[in-house]
Amino acid sequence: MSIKTRLQLLGALCAIFIFGPVRGQIGSSTYSSIGVGDMNNSGLTQNQAMGGMGISFGDAWSVNNVNPALSVRNNVFNFQAAMNYKKYNATTENSTAELDGGGLSYVAVSLPIKPRKWSMGLGLNQISTVDYEHLIQSPVENSESVSYNRVRGRGGLSEVYLNTGFEVVKNFNLGIQASYIFGSTIKRQQTELIDEDGQNVGEITEYYDRFAASDISTKVGAHYAMRTGASSRLNFGAIYQFYGDISGKAFAKMSELDFASDPESIGQTIFDDQKGNIYLPNKLGYGLSFEKINKFVIGLEAQHQDFTKYRSFIGRNVGLGNSFKIALGGQFVPDIYSMDNIFMRTTFRAGLEFEQTPYVVGQNTVNDIGINFGASVPMNSLSLLNLAVKFGQRGTTNDGLVREDYVKFSLGFSINDSSWFYKRVFE
Repeated sequence: MSIKTRLQLLGALCAIFIFGPVRGQIGSSTYSSIGVGDMNNSGLTQNQAMGGMGISFGDAWSVNNVNPALSVRNNVFNFQAAMNYKKYNATTENSTAELDGGGLSYVAVSLPIKPRKWSMGLGLNQISTVDYEHLIQSPVENSESVSYNRVRGRGGLSEVYLNTGFEVVKNFNLGIQASYIFGSTIKRQQTELIDEDGQNVGEITEYYDRFAASDISTKVGAHYAMRTGASSRLNFGAIYQFYGDISGKAFAKMSELDFASDPESIGQTIFDDQKGNIYLPNKLGYGLSFEKINKFVIGLEAQHQDFTKYRSFIGRNVGLGNSFKIALGGQFVPDIYSMDNIFMRTTFRAGLEFEQTPYVVGQNTVNDIGINFGASVPMNSLSLLNLAVKFGQRGTTNDGLVREDYVKFSLGFSINDSSWFYKRVFE
């Protein structure tokens, strides 16, 4: 497949995904009202199936956007994309609500310049997701009236990235990724006063707050493979993501219902596309994995992000602390050389993950624990069907918190250069 043909294919597929009818939010979390939302620390579909593992391990026919140093493993052209869907029950001490959401998760491409020596990649990926709706009822002091506040949030931060990985010396790779960060976090708060007779008091007011990010960031990665036998190795990987000050513009306004987002409407404008920044803390990740080449892999990885350093557009940090995630996962292929049996060539994956999220509510940290399963099924000589499912629980109902019991699905595909099938290149 020529470079021109590959680029034409890439353009057509990106057009379908980005400009097609698919829209919507990834089902996020009631806790995504804090900070910039729910952070994505789990990678692509194949990584999600292993609990987010991808810092120390990557294979030849799947894009790795977790550690740019592992893009060297991709010795064929690869296009990958996926959709996510999440359904969860949010439970408090007094009530339960069922919520869901889904949409485009990512688009990723890997292009080997010199197979096993130098590669490049690009893609579209979510950094964080904001998707929540809260209804707060409270009495008005020195009055018989009751205040009803409906708070909704949508949006999140995304990135378009370009990365490259290269072999420095045998078995040691380095990689770097440059990203353009964009996207908006939007908050709407509608306030209505009801008197003792159930009648509205005055007009329903709305507060609208939007931060639109526009900045760049970089990520560096390293990977070392130590041979432990003729067909086995021990992999070590590390990444460091530089965020820091994220520039953008803020718009905030108080007005009548449904008019606050209009700059020309009557109301009180607080920020009118004012330039400024938020501070997003850097992220460190590291891990190791044992690999029986073309048979199985098992690994343990961790990620850290100190959200005590986070600052909003107005310089505040409310409800955020240290974030830590650990993943134990792996994959298994019954017989990668089987030409006639799809089941034997299918890659099966599983993983466990524990995350101390950055959310701190009333001095309580919010933890997330999940179990993951997935597979990559060969569909024909050019493609793989990638599946991942996670069953998880976040938070608790103690001390007025919200517990979320959820299931998350990821369904995607990988299209590889036909030479992967015909040449059957194995290490």
